[in-house]
Amino acid sequence: QVRLVESGGGLVQAGGSLTLSCVASGDNFRLYSMGWCRQAPGKEREFVAAISGGSSVINYSDSVKGRFTITRDNAENTVYLRLDRLNPEDTAVYYCAAKSYTASVPRTSKEFDYWGRGTQVAVSS
Repeated sequence: QVRLVESGGGLVQAGGSLTLSCVASGDNFRLYSMGWCRQAPGKEREFVAAISGGSSVINYSDSVKGRFTITRDNAENTVYLRLDRLNPEDTAVYYCAAKSYTASVPRTSKEFDYWGRGTQVAVSS
């Protein structure tokens, strides 16, 4: 079992940047693939990015590739999502997620086992 707590959301103008953080409780953080998904009002939750335990494999959705960067610090049990060149379509609740003990790194939101409560990101035009 792992507990995930996100922070770093907020209101930003189009073209701006934010960094989201997610701290995980529990042991063996490095054995989890970590990721971020988002859900906009009236839409399904969608995959954003995921990173393997040792950071050797990283997946991004096409909509954020080249603008968002996922990283992790296993010593701090923390995963980050840097959001650059934000646009209003990025407005959503961003959720941290974890997938346990697997060799595969998620590419969809349905592959994760644990979820945080989310942090709101709003981008004004």
